[in-house]
Amino acid sequence: MKPLKERNQAVVGGVTLILIVLITATTYFSDRIPLFGSGTTYSAYFGESAGLAPDNEVQVAGVKVGQVSSVELAGKKVLVKFRVSGVRVGDATAASIEIKTLLGEKFLALTPKGKGNQDPNTTIGLDRTRTPFELQDAFQELSGTVGEIDTAQLATSFTVLSDALKDSPQYLKDALGGLSALSKTVSSRDSDLKSLLANTSKVSKTLSERNAQLKRILDDGNLLLAELQNRKDAISTLLKGTQQVSAQLSGLVADNRQQLKPTLEKLGKVTDILQRNQDNLSRSLALMAPFARVGANATGNGRWFEGYLCGLLPPTIIAGAFQVNPEGCTPPIAAPNQGVGGR
Repeated sequence: MKPLKERNQAVVGGVTLILIVLITATTYFSDRIPLFGSGTTYSAYFGESAGLAPDNEVQVAGVKVGQVSSVELAGKKVLVKFRVSGVRVGDATAASIEIKTLLGEKFLALTPKGKGNQDPNTTIGLDRTRTPFELQDAFQELSGTVGEIDTAQLATSFTVLSDALKDSPQYLKDALGGLSALSKTVSSRDSDLKSLLANTSKVSKTLSERNAQLKRILDDGNLLLAELQNRKDAISTLLKGTQQVSAQLSGLVADNRQQLKPTLEKLGKVTDILQRNQDNLSRSLALMAPFARVGANATGNGRWFEGYLCGLLPPTIIAGAFQVNPEGCTPPIAAPNQGVGGR
């Protein structure tokens, strides 16, 4: 067997690099490779995601036993896939989304039940899943519960209790006195509380009826944010391109400063000469205009020059009734706005 020094070093380096990549990938994705015992993947339907996200924990009795793989929308339901290892999942196991921290992080809680084993290919139905308590449901139940309280009877009960315990120690009297005052306050505000709870119930009902519209507004908001993000990337790319062009132009000017300097100096001299002779140039153009106009008339009828000499032949002859060229020929007089020359 040849030692490594005698082998092709490029091949040895390539094989070593591949082995390092494989070992790193195996270490990083070891929880997803069945060979290393990542557990069994199950799925469950929920009425809503309730903030559950991939990589959230799966717990049984407060102990982590797995991880959420994905949270997907399946029609009007939410399909949650999760992996579990080290615990038996029965065919009647219930799943619920629970709150893990005050910041809103969630986890998937399992309650193993059933004599048989849960088939990984069978999704747990909505009848065995539960989502966290909703604020809308809480307001509705609170409205119904508080609305059934007889505030007058409650105030009477606190008053009777206070009278019955009037011989009690002072601190207990103070506490009961506070309860009595509280009951009277609640009783005096009975109509206001009922109105508040009724309005709360109406708001909850309105929100429930407008659930689809609110969802559409949130979806449109997500689209708007995505479009703004796309435009932000485009503007950022444009600014970066502008900066690069500016840098290239600055480099071009710096590299050609010696060559451009004489040219710019000569251009400045030419500009000065033209500026000093601006009046002469204007007058030259004005004088050239009639010549250009007559030249255009002489060559405008074809590929030849045409014209006439007024008064050359015949001369002016006036002999009684016999007249030849009686008016003679006078040169044309240019209009005041036409300058010198004319036709």
